[in-house]
Amino acid sequence: MRKFLFLVFLLGGFAAFSQTTVTGTVIDSESNDPLAGANVVETGTTNGAITDFDGNFTLQTSASTGTLTISYIGYTIEKVPFKSVNGTAALGNVKITVDADALEEVVIVGKGIIDMAKDRQTPIAVSTISAAEIQAKAVGNVEFPEVVKSTPSVYVSNQAGGFGDSQMFLRGFDQTNTAFLLNGQPINGMEDGKMYWSNWSGMSDVANAVQVQRGLGSSKLAISSVGGTVNIVSRAAGRKEGGFARFMTGNDSYFKGTLSYDSGLKGKWAYSFLFDHWQAHRKYSDGTAGQGQNYFIGIGYVPNDKHSFNFLLTGAPQWHDQNFSDSLEDYDQYGKRYNANSGFYNGERFTFRRNYYHKPIINLNWDWNISDKTNLSSVAYASFGRGGGTGPAGSSRNIDAARNSNGEIDFNEIEENNIAGAENGIGSFGQGSVVRRMSVNNHNWFGFLTNLESAVSDNFTFNLGVDTRFYKGSHWYQMNNLLGLQGYADNRGYGDARDSDYVISETFEADPWAALFNSADEGQRFNYDYSENINYIGGFGQAEYKTDNFSAFAQGAVSTQSYQREGRAEGNEIEGVNGLGKSEKVNKLGYNIKGGMGYTFIENNTVFANAGYYSRQPFLDNIFSDIRNSNYILEGENEIDNEEILGLEVGYRLRAGNFSLDLNGYYTTWGNRFLAGGTIDADPNSSNPIEQVDRYQRFTDITQVHKGFEFEGKYRYSSAFMLRAFGSIGNWKYDGETPYQTRDDQTNALLEQGTVDLTGTKVGNAPQTSFGFGFKYNIFGGLTVDADYNIYTDLYGFVDADDVTKAAQAGEVYQAERLPAYSLLDAGITYKFDFGGQDFTLRANCYNATNEMYLSQKDSFGYFYGNGRTWNASIRYDF
Repeated sequence: MRKFLFLVFLLGGFAAFSQTTVTGTVIDSESNDPLAGANVVETGTTNGAITDFDGNFTLQTSASTGTLTISYIGYTIEKVPFKSVNGTAALGNVKITVDADALEEVVIVGKGIIDMAKDRQTPIAVSTISAAEIQAKAVGNVEFPEVVKSTPSVYVSNQAGGFGDSQMFLRGFDQTNTAFLLNGQPINGMEDGKMYWSNWSGMSDVANAVQVQRGLGSSKLAISSVGGTVNIVSRAAGRKEGGFARFMTGNDSYFKGTLSYDSGLKGKWAYSFLFDHWQAHRKYSDGTAGQGQNYFIGIGYVPNDKHSFNFLLTGAPQWHDQNFSDSLEDYDQYGKRYNANSGFYNGERFTFRRNYYHKPIINLNWDWNISDKTNLSSVAYASFGRGGGTGPAGSSRNIDAARNSNGEIDFNEIEENNIAGAENGIGSFGQGSVVRRMSVNNHNWFGFLTNLESAVSDNFTFNLGVDTRFYKGSHWYQMNNLLGLQGYADNRGYGDARDSDYVISETFEADPWAALFNSADEGQRFNYDYSENINYIGGFGQAEYKTDNFSAFAQGAVSTQSYQREGRAEGNEIEGVNGLGKSEKVNKLGYNIKGGMGYTFIENNTVFANAGYYSRQPFLDNIFSDIRNSNYILEGENEIDNEEILGLEVGYRLRAGNFSLDLNGYYTTWGNRFLAGGTIDADPNSSNPIEQVDRYQRFTDITQVHKGFEFEGKYRYSSAFMLRAFGSIGNWKYDGETPYQTRDDQTNALLEQGTVDLTGTKVGNAPQTSFGFGFKYNIFGGLTVDADYNIYTDLYGFVDADDVTKAAQAGEVYQAERLPAYSLLDAGITYKFDFGGQDFTLRANCYNATNEMYLSQKDSFGYFYGNGRTWNASIRYDF
């Protein structure tokens, strides 16, 4: 190894004799502001550099004379000549101009709606990931959230669950409490706030930037995230003609092909297209096969210098088999790749758990430059989600009985048992039959956002806007695979509406394309069948005052949200209310207010402080006592009120040439939180009558306190070498007493109630301490290597509701299990070269390069192991 390094440095020394050191500063021709991140390339080669935070660059060229090609998003491309004098060429200030007649390469969509932190002078805790890094590290058999995992207070887990099943945590808050925006459009689930990354598996291919705004953030919308805001900015219709083709392969037979083309601006129009296909026989764990496509269509229209329009259609239809948590005993016995959902059927891999979904997104954006100081940005959007997930229906006892010595399910044995126990080919739960059903989760979502921004003076800017959303989600069971039966007798959920031996005989494919047009009618649905309707209207405003060294902002939003359930099955009767027809409509008012100040006390040194208070409406699923089966709304002392969030943060920011440093401290309280535990199975052998029935628990006033410190630093030693370090230290705990109830899972009858003290209990599922560092080094020419190393500790398991109650009854304060610390090394290598006048890029990634076996999370059912060593490699041709 030492000999190899010596050879590299020796070759570099010989090359230095023919090199010229070119320096300069890239600035905006109108404002004279430095442009950080501009590309500087020695024309005709792949040798280049990127300007630092002050617009400076240093480039070692292979020739003593030549030209540099300087480009920056939204600016014209400049060709600048250089000539060596004693081995150096100082170009001074290099001015480039805004390309006013072309579509911008990154964002022509909703400039005033997409809340990137640069749009506001007052600082926040923020990290931004560029398109180049996304394309290098997060394309292929890797989860999209992993592109942001090497930023402070971000944790990504459950990657071994299957393609798209990972979860992301921000400052200890899960995805339901982090706001995710695509071009300014909220994309968290309206019913429960959840994010399903499988629905967005193509986002890495079309994202131009991702910005993680921790804590209060800069979003102007009428949303109130707890952990922070993640802004995903997609590409739009490109301003330059060109495209690329890419082929990628990876572990476990993964492959992916991508084709993209931009027409460039032709008169007043521009068009962009991207299509790809991927598939693999597994991700890492057994039984996690997947397949999908991704499409993107962008159409831009610029009639004049006042208006610009962009139409966007994108979607990522996919199916993937899933792996859930399991016991440590099973992992020890069957291996770390074990998947209890999977086995073999007719000689082929088969599983009970398959997710399939297709969620086309349509956006129409309009930007109107009303004057030099005022602009209006608007977007109308729609999405039509179709799909769901499969799972077993019937006797779980007979599933376990059909497992082989490897712990896998023998589906042929299940089929034989089904046929043997059926009457005239019709099975049922009572006969011990087992089938594969589908839980369908369809939705239609329409929305409109608009924001007016006006600069009243050089120092004062204000924004006013409206945010409206209209949503309907529909859910039911339908049949997927009868496993040898001709029908399945099941009238559950429909009471007297069906005969007791009602037969489900139609089956449907667990396929994202088929789900768009083919699903069961009401006569072939079973177990439950209902819709949820949510209407949301919000208004927001912001004012900011800024001088050369001081800035301050105030921001507020108010919203009203209505909830209504509509049932098509009788379900369970609670307090005289069953599941049929429309429920009463519930309306909840919410609001938020936040403000902050920033002060530059010495050039390039800024301190800031921000504060905010949110009153956030609960999710619809929490409003109803039993959302699947009854229209009964929790009321009286059980009514679910708004959650109350208080956020405080302070920070320091340094920008000094090749070095940047961000330090942040935060304090967040999340009170009046509602939490319902999952179903607790009955124990017929228990002497406690409460434990002899299936039951669930509900906590109605939980408080969490999250406080911590974060840092992030970058140092560009030269045009060839960049080093960064990041980390966070948190202290996240529950605080105070909370009332709880235990209720019968079937009748909702109250079984017990009381209070539990959670003071001092650690919040689980994300590490409270994490550190890391990374580097990027251009060895020579087009050859670059990079790596990231992350260390995670203070990681606690899921706080289980049943365990909390049992600890309280024993006079103890519950503490979640502490999981072992672990570290991960990800590495990559890129080689760009010219072949026959054409540009090619080779890229290879190795994730968890040391193949560490680690526990990434624990839920109420068991543990998740993370992925072992995985890899991908690609070749890309740009034209």
